[in-house]
Amino acid sequence: MLEQDCLLCTASNARDILCEACASELARLEEPRCPRCAIPTEHGEVCGRCLTSPPHFDATLAAYRYDFPLDKLVQSFKYGQRLALGVYFGQQLAALGKRIVADLIIPLPLHPERLRARGFNQALEIARPVGKALSLPIDATSCRRMRNTPAQTRLAWRDRAKNVRGAFHCSSDFTGRRVILVDDVMTTGASLDECARTLKLHGAAEITLLVVARALPKPL
Repeated sequence: MLEQDCLLCTASNARDILCEACASELARLEEPRCPRCAIPTEHGEVCGRCLTSPPHFDATLAAYRYDFPLDKLVQSFKYGQRLALGVYFGQQLAALGKRIVADLIIPLPLHPERLRARGFNQALEIARPVGKALSLPIDATSCRRMRNTPAQTRLAWRDRAKNVRGAFHCSSDFTGRRVILVDDVMTTGASLDECARTLKLHGAAEITLLVVARALPKPL
């Protein structure tokens, strides 16, 4: 394998997009955590929020905590056209995905206008190496984003679920299918939950979120 410069420290001896030292500095998501939404809990029990308002997805697996320097890598990937990071992130998720029993992978859809502006769907770029590693088909056409909603990052957490309500449409029957739903970052999970709700309405039996990073609420 040819050597290349590390994206974070520019070390010229890196054999991957990140050198071993920088890769080790990416904060892994702590254990134990809620099996539904991946928020840390004392003993790995389902968190209070998932008990009182169960999400439409059944489980969440995340490789990292959304924190520095991972946040800079995600931004470079999405807005700086560093598509090689999609391969790297997908490889990290493939290791997690080995524990999931599933029938297919669906990348979280982008609205066509946002897709044209960005040039690619980051979730699809991440999903490709996952599908290859797990020998699972990727369905990037059956589920579409119909409403070009304001960016979730601009909204208060409590407003994000309302913002994406009814944003997705499915054209296929997923009856009995076990789905891996892939995205880059899960913050409140509102978009992922709304997409999961739509998939469940079309028969999906089980939905596992597989995300690169989980943003954690700041302590009070």
